[in-house]
Amino acid sequence: MPNLAALPTDIHVHIQPWDMMNPRAFETIRENREDFPLIERLMGDPKALVAWLDEIGLGRVALINYVAPDVMGFTHEVNPWAARYRDAAEGRVIGFGGVHPPACDDVKDMMRRVVEEWRLDAIKIHPPHQGLSPDAYRTGECPELEHVYGACSDAGLPIMFHTGTSVFPGARSRLGRTLVIDDVAVDFPDLKIILAHAGRPLWMDEAFFLLRRHPNVYIDVSGIPPKRLLQYLPRLAEVSHKALFGTDWPSPGVKDLKRNLDQIRALALPEDAIDRIVRKNALDLFPIPS
Repeated sequence: MPNLAALPTDIHVHIQPWDMMNPRAFETIRENREDFPLIERLMGDPKALVAWLDEIGLGRVALINYVAPDVMGFTHEVNPWAARYRDAAEGRVIGFGGVHPPACDDVKDMMRRVVEEWRLDAIKIHPPHQGLSPDAYRTGECPELEHVYGACSDAGLPIMFHTGTSVFPGARSRLGRTLVIDDVAVDFPDLKIILAHAGRPLWMDEAFFLLRRHPNVYIDVSGIPPKRLLQYLPRLAEVSHKALFGTDWPSPGVKDLKRNLDQIRALALPEDAIDRIVRKNALDLFPIPS
């Protein structure tokens, strides 16, 4: 077993039960992927994932699962799938699940199962794919979201919000605006929040504002071409203690996880800032179980 604490973590990888996917979503992610045989192998075999991580020098990956039946096809069955996969992956997987109140008969029981039965490590909320704004608990559109946030806060489970646009058919990109999550951070100050993609490409200034305003708000840099990262986030060094390396592999446009990691390491940033982004911050947020 490698020393996982000394190795990088990719906080945003989409190894998911793709057999649930809607055909249009599947074609979007499958198109022009020369590495599709590898992806298929990893989806079906956690031990193959472990071997691949050893091969590319990565310690852990967070497998991002969420519930979006209309746009993506994913139901709440992603939660037990994520738990089973994580438990078979020899400590190399951080398991994200999800909840989508409009598709759930009993949100409180679902959150109990997320925390107590499946023991998931975090959940993912995807507003553009779920058609639901993160502040819907305040507007009255979805009061149950308040319980989701509160249950995660009480259990110490981080919530990752997709921020930014989406190219998947049917996605409502306006719901990816970042500033609205300010309400969540104000109302649930103990909740750890990860802003996936740092609002790219339209709302990165808003993500940077939230990152600096709220102690428990983080960003991940997934889905951003590493060579352009400092154009999007020129003050990244200032917030390197709250930024997490992620790739979004194998989403459209992300062709090679290892290449992304190498390019992040080559950025014109201090060595200690790079180490925080690719390794230490994820270790602090998701400690390796003893």
